[in-house]
This record gives sequence, C-alpha cells and structure tokens, in this order.
Amino acid sequence: MRVLIVEDDAAVSYWIGAKLGGSGHSCRFAGDGEDALRLLREEAFDVVVLDRMLPKLDGMEVLRRLQGTRHPPVLVLSALDETTERVAGLRAGADDYLGKPFDFAELLVRLEHLATRRAALAGAGDVLEVADLVMDVTRRHVTRRGVPIELTDKEFKLLHILMSNPGRTVTRSMLLEKAWGYGFNPPTNLVEVHVFKLRAKIDKDFDPPLLKTVRAIGYVLG
Repeated sequence: MRVLIVEDDAAVSYWIGAKLGGSGHSCRFAGDGEDALRLLREEAFDVVVLDRMLPKLDGMEVLRRLQGTRHPPVLVLSALDETTERVAGLRAGADDYLGKPFDFAELLVRLEHLATRRAALAGAGDVLEVADLVMDVTRRHVTRRGVPIELTDKEFKLLHILMSNPGRTVTRSMLLEKAWGYGFNPPTNLVEVHVFKLRAKIDKDFDPPLLKTVRAIGYVLG
C-alpha cells in the first residue's frame, strides 16, 4: 500500500510510518490539513490515515472538503473515541474510525481491508475516462477518440492504475507493487520499458500527450 499519514504529532507520525515501512508499505506525511489536501490532489495513495485534531484545517474539515471528489479511503485516528464522535466522523465521510491509543496490528488490518475493498470496487465493471481516453474495465477495451487501442495485459494494468488516479503522480514503486506484486524497488528498468510502450500506443498518434513523466518519481496521466 501507499499510505498518506496526516498527523501533527511527529513522534506518532514517525512510529506509524516506521511500522508500516517494516510491513512493506510506503508512506508520505502531512502535518496539517492543508498539506494533506495538497498531497491528495497531486499524488496517488491507496489509503489515508487522518488525525482528527490538526492545525490549519482539522480532520473533519478535510473530510468535508473531500466530499464529492475522487479520493482514497480514509481512516480517522482520534483520541475522541466516544460513540457520538465516531458517528460524526463517519457521517463526515470517513471510511473507518479508530480511537487512540490503538494497537498497530489492528490499524494495519483495517488499512489493508480498506485498500483491498477500494481495489475491488475500482475493477468492478466501471468505465474510466481521462480526457478523450476511455477504458471499459469489464470488457478490457481501451479507446482514444473512439479509436481502439490494443494493449498487453501488463500495459492494461499500468493504464488502469494511472487512469484510476487522474492528474496525480503515481510513483514507480506503486506501479511495481500493483502491476508486478513487488514489495521492494528492484534495480531494473522494468517500469520504464513498459511505460515507454504504453505511451507509444496512447499518445503517439494523438494530441495533446496525456502521459507525463515526473522525473525520478513516477508518472501522471491527464
């Protein structure tokens, strides 16, 4: 998983990140609500860990601003653990709510469940569109301006990941994990080779180009 940890307590943030990293997952960090919203606009994540009490914009306001947008599932962490607070968080748009203090094993299971459920929903018969590029996930059919584009299975997987995160930076490690199942970053140009072939198919005969490289980080579609 690629996890965004939104927490203003540096010690808690570091602890969660270290534990998730030790379990094979990658993390990005935000110390306030404004930074969290910026990262969610710019980058792709599988799940978000959101502290409720944050500077600038608190967790509830972050949830409200995410409503109506395409975003990863959000698990709220909070010392406010009464039933009324949990209900308020869930009604504001949280996908799950975990009170502090908490056990890491429970946090990990909840995050994995949210990420797995999101992946299942993303592949359940939907049609993805980015500009004039259209993917019918069920039929495994891709077109641009109505012109069919033939893709290999791996190219289709890569494009599905990119189209599920339009306008956001999808990292090389995220592509390796989701398309190849690697939990580490091997010293290979595997991703670059397949993205080169994918770009030739979806951009070469069309304008403007949709697939952009973010140097040393990953790729953006849109």
